[in-house]
Amino acid sequence: MSIFSRLAEQKIEEAIRNGEFDNLPLAGKKLPIDDLSHIPEDLRMSYRIMKNAGYVPEEVTLRKECVQLYDLLGATRNEGEQEQLKRKLNEKHLRLQLLLEQRGLSGNSAFTQYESKVRERLTGKE
Repeated sequence: MSIFSRLAEQKIEEAIRNGEFDNLPLAGKKLPIDDLSHIPEDLRMSYRIMKNAGYVPEEVTLRKECVQLYDLLGATRNEGEQEQLKRKLNEKHLRLQLLLEQRGLSGNSAFTQYESKVRERLTGKE
């Protein structure tokens, strides 16, 4: 056991003795699942940090907006509104493609591994 592991164990045992873990919000309950299994292992920590900070990458936001516009387009019967929504959808889609190319994600193998999972989550079709 390394010195850092021993120090961590000592701090945990000390906190238990001092009762610092007694009244935690989820004490005795299952922890909520933070499933990042669809994200490559080397990217999980950075995504977790961004998620906990409330940051959503722009490409995720753009994908979500594209899905919403596509759904609105399917529900709209007014031709004027349909044209307006198609134009917005095309603009968002082009912006997304440019952003993915700029960030090197369009041909990135790590991105292609989890891209379908992101799409499934955004569209709700799991």
